[in-house]
Amino acid sequence: MTEIHALSGAYAVDALDDIERAQFERHLAECAECRAEVASLRSTAALLAETSATAPPEGLRDRVLADIGTVRPLPPALGTEAAPRRRFRLAPLAAAAALIAAVGTGVVVTQPWADDASQTQVSAVDRVLQAEDAERYTQTIDGSEATLVRSPSLNKAVLVTRNMAPPPDGRVYELWLDHKGVGMVPAGLMAQGGEQQILLEGDPATALGAGITVEPAGGSEEPTLPPVTLFAFEQA
Repeated sequence: MTEIHALSGAYAVDALDDIERAQFERHLAECAECRAEVASLRSTAALLAETSATAPPEGLRDRVLADIGTVRPLPPALGTEAAPRRRFRLAPLAAAAALIAAVGTGVVVTQPWADDASQTQVSAVDRVLQAEDAERYTQTIDGSEATLVRSPSLNKAVLVTRNMAPPPDGRVYELWLDHKGVGMVPAGLMAQGGEQQILLEGDPATALGAGITVEPAGGSEEPTLPPVTLFAFEQA
């Protein structure tokens, strides 16, 4: 009876009923191939415990269980073609076992068939721009626009420019954070104009404001020219 070989994946994730489990365990005692496959699947599931736990998307468990019902694993092949055929058989079972274990522990594992939206990573810039406490300070500069977006809860700030003229040759725009008792502290460089989104360095949550100056390539430790523009932050 070759169909019992197909139960190795379900056995590895404890998805057999009592009768099937007893039958498979009797078979397991005699089948080295199935013992190796069960060990491999359990090792894959154990690795998931080392990942950070996050809440799985709503409905993921139902979709996984529904999809597993459509997978029919092949029995082990015999003869000279056995090794390559086993690789194709093991892959879907390992993926199914990983997904079942992930749903059970609250860990989300990205698989090749996952929706593109689930694989999208939100950048640090986007987190600031989308923050609920985002504060926006906008200045116009000779027809261009510069907006400083600050999130106190994230302690991050982003400069967003529109139609910004490029800096002179051999120069860069340098960004600054103004701290009480310290003055202007370097917060990053912007070598180009146009449309930019620059994540500032430093500690914007405690800053009094921010500024932009034109500095030599590579930047300066302190401003060498009057600011192109200044942003005064509202303080709580």
